[in-house]
Amino acid sequence: MNALYTAAATVHGGRQGSVASSDGVLKLDLKMPKELGGSGGVGTNPEQLFAAGYAACYESALSAIARKEKVSLSNPEVTASISIGKDESDGGFRLAAKLEVKLPGIERSQAEDLANKAHAFCPYSKATRGNIDVEIQVVD
Repeated sequence: MNALYTAAATVHGGRQGSVASSDGVLKLDLKMPKELGGSGGVGTNPEQLFAAGYAACYESALSAIARKEKVSLSNPEVTASISIGKDESDGGFRLAAKLEVKLPGIERSQAEDLANKAHAFCPYSKATRGNIDVEIQVVD
């Protein structure tokens, strides 16, 4: 692959530390959620960061597919939910993703077609394919 852009971020302190991008634009405290045995509190976590990145990338892919197919989208919305749970095979953890897609004014069958094509096209979807369960759901 010929990289067009490379993002870099450095973490200190793992899930209870901080993260900063190499350009200084992103600088956040990290806190482990109470559900994972952490203290919670003000700060983000890797699952929230992954959800934000996946939703942004997928919505861009969805818009690109719609333009290619000459479908006009009005205020599309994508909500990515990233879940973490126990991996029974090795005692570690696994991720799963759910993408909820809202395409106001688009007939459900066409919306589902666009959503599936975007899933085939999106770089995040390509990266997760075969690695984690990803559910795509068109919602009203």
